[in-house]
Formats: sequence, structure tokens, C-alpha cells
Amino acid sequence: MNINMGSIDRTIRLLLALTVGVLYFTGQLSGLAAIILGVMAVAFVLTSTIGFCPLYAPFGWSTKRSRTAGA
Repeated sequence: MNINMGSIDRTIRLLLALTVGVLYFTGQLSGLAAIILGVMAVAFVLTSTIGFCPLYAPFGWSTKRSRTAGA
């Protein structure tokens, strides 16, 4: 499992998860939307923590900045 997420991608995912959490705990989000967005928020936190997005892998995508030799 190679890291395929860059720091900006990881930060955006964490901010989105935080936003969902704030909306839920302030009562602005409830019902089915809260469940769906809550599951997505947990997935965002997990993928951001480990730096690997399983949805990127089949397509060979990566948001991680590549380091080139001599640069």
C-alpha cells in the first residue's frame, strides 16, 4: 500500500470531516443525511490518517507531489 494522497488532499478531507462533525453536533444535520455524511466523514479521517485512498488505486491516481531527481 503506497501513499497516494498529498498534503492538500489530506487537509481538505479532514476539514470536510470536521465540518460534518460540527454540523451534526450543533443539530444542523440529522436523519439519513447525517448517517451518510457521518460514514463519509469517518472514511475521510481514516484515509487522511493513513495517506492512502483505495478509490485512487485502480485508476493509478495520486495527489502526492512527486519528487524528481535533481530538483
